[in-house]
Amino acid sequence: MNKKHPDREKCMKMLKDYKTPEHVIKHCEAVTGAALKLAGALNKEGFNFDLQLIEAAGLLHDIARVDKKHWVSGADFVKKNGYIKEAGIIRKHMDHSLDPDTSKLKELDIICLGDRLILEDTYAGLDARMDYVVKKAEGDEFIINRINKNREINRKLIKNIEKIIGKTIEEVINGI
Repeated sequence: MNKKHPDREKCMKMLKDYKTPEHVIKHCEAVTGAALKLAGALNKEGFNFDLQLIEAAGLLHDIARVDKKHWVSGADFVKKNGYIKEAGIIRKHMDHSLDPDTSKLKELDIICLGDRLILEDTYAGLDARMDYVVKKAEGDEFIINRINKNREINRKLIKNIEKIIGKTIEEVINGI
């Protein structure tokens, strides 16, 4: 069995072994950076997020993005490499609904929130990122309604996090 969490070098090797496209790797790095900054800010306020888990799962969350059900094939690949917790996060990241109650936050939530703020490899904020996803839904009202319902929940969570850390999410992620 491998050590608890793969380090950055091991994650990059897995991304290369899976033949993850470079633009997807850049997205994974940006999501990871955002998630680590959020978790770090929350840890300073008494939370206890596993930053190694966040880094590994963030880097690997879209390892199989070119596959139809990338969350399944990516999780299976990472699990075969011995990383069960990371695989669990990867498997759930597409359909995970966040809860605005910050006392329930887990590493999965932090990665998902980071993913919902990053458009490709740049911080875009929640609305720009969700507008992009809505456009990709191509008029599928069920998906669009689900996205917009989750957008409101994400807004509430962001406000609750900002109250705790005393800064906006944008300030934390952009290092302002």
